[in-house]
Amino acid sequence: MKKLKVMQRIIDTGIISVIRANSPEQALNIANAVKRGGIDVVEITMTVPGVIEVIEELKRTYQNDEILIGAGTVLDSETARIAMLAGAEFFVSPYFNAEIVKLCNRYQKVTMMGAMSIKEVIEAMESGSDFVKLFPGSAFGPSVVKAILGPLPYAPIIPTGGVNLENVGDWIKAGCLAVGVGGELTKGVQNGNYEEVQETARKFVEKIKKARI
Repeated sequence: MKKLKVMQRIIDTGIISVIRANSPEQALNIANAVKRGGIDVVEITMTVPGVIEVIEELKRTYQNDEILIGAGTVLDSETARIAMLAGAEFFVSPYFNAEIVKLCNRYQKVTMMGAMSIKEVIEAMESGSDFVKLFPGSAFGPSVVKAILGPLPYAPIIPTGGVNLENVGDWIKAGCLAVGVGGELTKGVQNGNYEEVQETARKFVEKIKKARI
């Protein structure tokens, strides 16, 4: 998929489902559930057992790009390349890694490097990171986005951590291009309740749409 199309899809969807799971089956079930709930952008973290097989299976299942698949918790360029060959279209790291950005730019794939401070946000942007992952969002809250966008109104911020149904609208209204949501989205998995995951996904999508009006 073309890089610009991937970036626009992330922005249009407004939410990335961050999938952490205890097994490949659980990860696949989560991805399918959030898709049914209206979230078609998923980030499979590299901490998931059999993560490469999960990415490959999702690519086989959704051959027409019904789901946009990304790799999360990417700590080095070697891992990024392996996930890229498996079919991942965007790459998320909890910190700034210049080699990951360099690799992804070489193959025209989307990157989202982590940052916690103005300095780190600028470094990520200077490196060519397409989005800046504000992480952990729980350490700041939505108000920090306005503070960052004051001196850096063009910063492409996507927070992860600390985003829930109660404040997701605040994050969007503060100026975030999208949000990343993990545990708050997939609580139902603890009880094997994927219908709850689907319904929670639907609620997130609805709240983001309302916040953008």
